[in-house]
Amino acid sequence: MRVIAGSAGGLRLDCPDGIARPMMDRVRGAVFSSLGEAVPGARVLDLFSGSGALGLEALSRGAASCVFVDRHRKAVETIRGNLVRAKLQGTVRGQDVAAFVARVEPGAFDLVFADPPFALETSDHAHPASLLAGPDLARGVAPGGLFVIELPAEPPPGNAAWALLRSRRYGQAWVAYYRRTPEV
Repeated sequence: MRVIAGSAGGLRLDCPDGIARPMMDRVRGAVFSSLGEAVPGARVLDLFSGSGALGLEALSRGAASCVFVDRHRKAVETIRGNLVRAKLQGTVRGQDVAAFVARVEPGAFDLVFADPPFALETSDHAHPASLLAGPDLARGVAPGGLFVIELPAEPPPGNAAWALLRSRRYGQAWVAYYRRTPEV
């Protein structure tokens, strides 16, 4: 696993053993290709960060800032190490995703990535369906902002706060792109 492009392009990333299932380089490359000009200058949030590969890729490609959130101590340590090796700056938070999202300032982020564990229970408040259905994540993303998520199954449709722009299957995973709608 490596940073694909930008200032840290080609850098090999460490991955925390046993707790992360990182998005494949090929898929990450396709995601960032499709995002194009949405990345430079963006305020990014990387949820279920694991190795931090998505946020690091965004920073390497010119994102203004990135907050990495993962509840596992080993992931937090790995992300911090990857940031140092990449010579990039970011904020790393060791806490539950749902708890973090519940306290996000309104409009704090332009671009949110989530690569949750595929085994996450649907009853978990951090489950992708819960994040999309609840008000917290929508409040934290600027209107017109993007939410990109990798899922083990076909993505849920949009709702009043999120418009499903597109989804694509890569092997056993789906990547879905949602745009934050204006306040309803």
